[in-house]
Amino acid sequence: MENAKVTLNLNDWYRGPSSRSPRGEARSGVVKVSRKKNGAGEILCTQRKGKMKMSTSMIENPKIVSREEWLAARRNLLAKEKRLTRERDALAAERRQLPWVKVEKNYVFDSPSGKKTLADMFDGRSQLIVYHFMFGPDWKEVCPGCSFNMDHTDGALVHLAQRDVSFAAVSRAPLSKIEAFKKRMAWRFTWVSSHGTDFNYDYRASFTEDEIAKGKVNYNFDLVEFPSAEAPGISVFYKDKDGNVSHTYSAYARGSESVINTYNYLDLVPKGRDEDGLPFATSWVRHHDRYGDGHLADAERPYWPAEALPAR
Repeated sequence: MENAKVTLNLNDWYRGPSSRSPRGEARSGVVKVSRKKNGAGEILCTQRKGKMKMSTSMIENPKIVSREEWLAARRNLLAKEKRLTRERDALAAERRQLPWVKVEKNYVFDSPSGKKTLADMFDGRSQLIVYHFMFGPDWKEVCPGCSFNMDHTDGALVHLAQRDVSFAAVSRAPLSKIEAFKKRMAWRFTWVSSHGTDFNYDYRASFTEDEIAKGKVNYNFDLVEFPSAEAPGISVFYKDKDGNVSHTYSAYARGSESVINTYNYLDLVPKGRDEDGLPFATSWVRHHDRYGDGHLADAERPYWPAEALPAR
């Protein structure tokens, strides 16, 4: 089942601003039911009391065949999967051949152990992956979508280190907010503050008020409308034996989706990501300790678009 691009106004979803509580949650009794047709039947999505109800949609009238027919269809799909794997390998090789740009600015970040330069964050290795983590200086908590992404990170750290790779998340929020949220989520990865620096702006993961006022911002290598002053992304850097740091790669929007292993698993199951009919694709995602009540601390939800879908 393929994911459909669905555009719904969030005010319609919540029956207008008056249906929100002071905490930014939908008031008791507010229900939105959406129906979406697809090739397998009709799916039903329900949201109640500010939280996304666990998906209970069903696939109607699936095609049931013999084991022999299934094997024939599976082998046909396998050939396409193998072709995609080879194409992905070739694309990764091409990515590694991109030219580099020397980092001329001396970026300094706030970390729990004091001030750290970009070169310091390599932590003795030659390669550094930076995740641009959406957490604005005035926000109460991080973007739920970025949090979803980071939930897949800690387990990879020890393995990345064996391949000469360090990892760090960077946000514009002050370090005190970062440390409090990191403790709440029980994360272990390095997470520093770029507050007061140009780093996020230079690597196109944050936008100034003047940029936003123009209606379109430079994001994902294009001028696009974007619903937030902060944006997700990944940037990669290399440090040579003389200590020179170069920027080798950046990816934004869905370009960072490949590291979200939950999606890789969901793409294997019959209902797929099951995001049809939602206001925007990740509107079901919450911080991992908030699936019970769905609470989002920022009433204005600066990380969510006023209308779906966000820039891709």
